[in-house]
Formats: sequence, C-alpha cells, structure tokens
Amino acid sequence: MSRVVRFVLLLLGAFVFLFPFYYMLIGSLQTEPDSSVTGAFPSPGNLTGHNYVEINTAINLGRSLLNSGIFTGGVILCTMVFGVLAGYALARLQFRGRGAVFSLMLLVQVIPFQLLTIPLYVLIVRGYGLADSYPGMILPFAINSTAVFVFRQYFLQLPQELFDAARIDGAGELNTLLRVAVPLVKPALLTGVLLTFIGPWNEFLWPFLITKQQDLQPLAVSLSNYLTTVSARAANPFGAVLAGACVLAAPAVTLFLIFQRRFISSSLESGVKG
Repeated sequence: MSRVVRFVLLLLGAFVFLFPFYYMLIGSLQTEPDSSVTGAFPSPGNLTGHNYVEINTAINLGRSLLNSGIFTGGVILCTMVFGVLAGYALARLQFRGRGAVFSLMLLVQVIPFQLLTIPLYVLIVRGYGLADSYPGMILPFAINSTAVFVFRQYFLQLPQELFDAARIDGAGELNTLLRVAVPLVKPALLTGVLLTFIGPWNEFLWPFLITKQQDLQPLAVSLSNYLTTVSARAANPFGAVLAGACVLAAPAVTLFLIFQRRFISSSLESGVKG
C-alpha cells in the first residue's frame, strides 16, 4: 500500500472521528437551529455566541466549573494516593491473604455503581451527615479499583533488582515507593489522572442526590438541570443543548491534548545496570 493511500485512509478516519466534535461546536454557535447535514456548513451570518450567554445566565458557568474542579480534583487526589499505595502493596509486599484481596478487588469492578447508590446515600447522608458538602460528593469515589489494578500491573513490571538495591541501602517501604517506584510509573499516573477525571467530571447522579443547592452543584448537574428545564424555552433549544455539551467536553478534550504525548511507557528497566 502506497504512502498516498495510507495518508488518504488516515485522513478519512480522522475526519470521521472529528466530525461529531466539529458539528457539536458549529451547532452550538448557530442562531437559527438547523439539524440537517447542511447545518454543518452554516453561513457566517447564522453564527453567534448567544447560546453560551444563555447558559451562563441560567446556571453561572464560573461557579459550576469551580464546583466541578473541587469535586473532580478531590476524587483524583484520593484516587492517586490510595491507588498507588494499594497497588504497590498488592504488587510488592508479601502478606497473608494478598491473593484474596486482589480477587475481591476484581470482583468489585463487576458491580455497577448504581447498585450501591442507595446504601451509599444512607451511609453518607444519614450516617455521616455529609449532605450538601464537597466531602459527601468525593468520598464514594475516593478509591477506584480500576486505578488500583493499573498501578499494580505497572509495579509488577518493575525489575525486582531495584527494590532489592533500595532495601540494601536501608530505604523503608514508603521511601522505596516514593523514590524508586513512583518515578518509573509516570505513564500510569498520567493515565490514571485522565481516566479518573472523565468519571467524576461527567457524573451527575451522585452529586445531584447529595445536594440540591445550585451553588454547590458541579457543571454536569447544572447542565443536566438546564437541558431538562430551561433549554426548551431558549431561542434555539438545539443550539443550547450543543452549547452545554461543548462546555462539558472542553476540559476533558483539553486535558487529553496536553498529556497525549506522555501516555507512552518509558523503559522500565532503564534503572538497572546490565
């Protein structure tokens, strides 16, 4: 296959992949709704930013973005800390019942979060009294079994000689983790951050249950309320819906574009003399 044919096929694939994002952005800027194929190529006179102004007026985008940042940032911080500690323990520490703990962790991954919503709600709201608060939204997502599994697999790939050398030099387990293991699994950390970011950033069910106060609701909850109530009365409901989707998708796309080059595993054996 010639280079020209490969280039054309890759260009076609990129177009098919990017067209929904382009259509979403163009649709959000239209003054008059046009859901047909020709709406993807509107005239300049039919473009406006009024749909975004309507959203900001209805839900206060700045406050909603701040709430989402606090909620998502707290989840990411907890997930990275507990995920690294648990993954390292399951990969490198020898203790009785390690296999059983790992099996239970895998079992947790097959249980849908929706099945745990009611008991978690009773525990968080009635047991701990954390309704209408950021901790009440963050705690159910503080430990992610998928992140623990990813970190465990990365730590297992590290050469044993690195840990033996650290212990011979007198390093404790925590010091070995921070100075030896973590610097060599940066791709896993970045992957974990992105995968963890997507979940809480788009989550609307749990924060909606925890708080009904608009000044505490993350962006996904505010947009969900806007799309189901206010957008129908907007001048361009179609554009309002697409504008809300653009606002919600923009941070995730930006994060991916920033870190996409770093999702390449470094040589895990580069620290071993051979």
